Amino acid sequence: MIEWIANINGIVNNFIWGVPAIICIVGVGLLLTFRTGCIQVRKFKQAMAATLGKVFERKAAKEGSISPFQAVCTALAGTVGTGNIAGVAGAVAIGGPGAVFWMWCSAFLGMCTKFSEVVLAIHYREKNAQGEYIGGPMYYIKNGLGPKWKWLASLYALFGVLTVFGTGNATQVNTIVSSINTALESFHLINADQASIMKLMVGIIIAILVAVVLLGGIKRIGQVAEKLVPFMAVLYIVLALGIIAINFRRVPGVFAMIFEGAFTPRAATGGIIGSMFISLKKGVSRGIFSNEAGLGTGSIAHACSDTDDAVQQGYFGIFEVFMDTIVICTMTALVILCSGVPVAYGEAAGAELTISGFTSTYGSWVSIFTAVSMCCFAFSTIIGWGLYGSRCVEFIFTSKAVKPFLVAYSLVSIVGATIDLGLLWDIAETFNGLMAIPNLIALFLLSGVVVKLVRGESVPSRL
Repeated sequence: MIEWIANINGIVNNFIWGVPAIICIVGVGLLLTFRTGCIQVRKFKQAMAATLGKVFERKAAKEGSISPFQAVCTALAGTVGTGNIAGVAGAVAIGGPGAVFWMWCSAFLGMCTKFSEVVLAIHYREKNAQGEYIGGPMYYIKNGLGPKWKWLASLYALFGVLTVFGTGNATQVNTIVSSINTALESFHLINADQASIMKLMVGIIIAILVAVVLLGGIKRIGQVAEKLVPFMAVLYIVLALGIIAINFRRVPGVFAMIFEGAFTPRAATGGIIGSMFISLKKGVSRGIFSNEAGLGTGSIAHACSDTDDAVQQGYFGIFEVFMDTIVICTMTALVILCSGVPVAYGEAAGAELTISGFTSTYGSWVSIFTAVSMCCFAFSTIIGWGLYGSRCVEFIFTSKAVKPFLVAYSLVSIVGATIDLGLLWDIAETFNGLMAIPNLIALFLLSGVVVKLVRGESVPSRL
């Protein structure tokens, strides 16, 4: 039975994350880029200034909302996760150094895609019974395309609920317990027999922390995200910059490998990877999986923002993709390629390849900091996806179903810490890809609304 499910899921997964999906996501990104006049370039400086300028702002948000900076941190909490560490390592190993170039290309288009998602989420959002702003793809499908399209909005929400337990929670907790156990074992604080007990203890602690944060409502989620996300990003970037600085003589050669490998992978991988298509596919798909541009999930967090300016908040979406993919994913790739650790091109790789890049340069002691960094990455993703799941549940049912969902979501942390995920990860990844289909249809049909809002024209917020 399990083998049958795995085979069916494999077929669907290959299609969802294969050529058709990439063409659709890239195609919608190109359409939006063209129709907005390449807004990710025209307004890039303004987007950076608007976002970074909010770092030290401590203006209280209105009741039922969070500040614009808290919104972008919450969205980054959902996107900046283990995909930035393990996902990039896998892209480089299977697609070669050239995959990084295609990752940059997907991020360029993704900036405009996520900008459009955020703009639509703010414009078509609603207020729930508790007075909180709620929005995202399911709401701009329902309110932007009209009641006849509500089935598509419900489909998106359903896929969202099915995705969060795996992608947003179990796999992230598994990363946390693995990184903690690796660090403790490297210093001989625990042995292999004690590892299973440690996993259970860590899982229980995480479940409690997740429940405390999520059940505290959108205000508490925003407060945790605005402190955790900048900390984890700075810690990781500083460690990565140290490796680049130590190995600065290799940097020009690494960039040459990236650009050469994008078009002639055989030259950069010693003939092991000879297909430009493989490099392109891995770079684009991993980039999309990392920044979630096209999936629409980040717009759910942005819809909670205390702002009436949809376009201004959209600039945060541009910053989000830039920070996630151009900065953090690039840092991961440079850690691997500049450190000189052997890469088994053509074979699957994960976080262990990235970690080996750090330990080969700094020594085993850095495993403590990489463990802390990975725990922050993973925990922030759990929090972000908890919000996404609760909004999807609320859309399908009512706000009364949110608390039972959050309790169940928190308890999944214990399961994720103690079992071998295996098939669960693959199924969750499939549903994650399925979320993109309703969202891309909506972005295509509502692209004209985005253009009007960018121009400052009046558009009815509800149809």
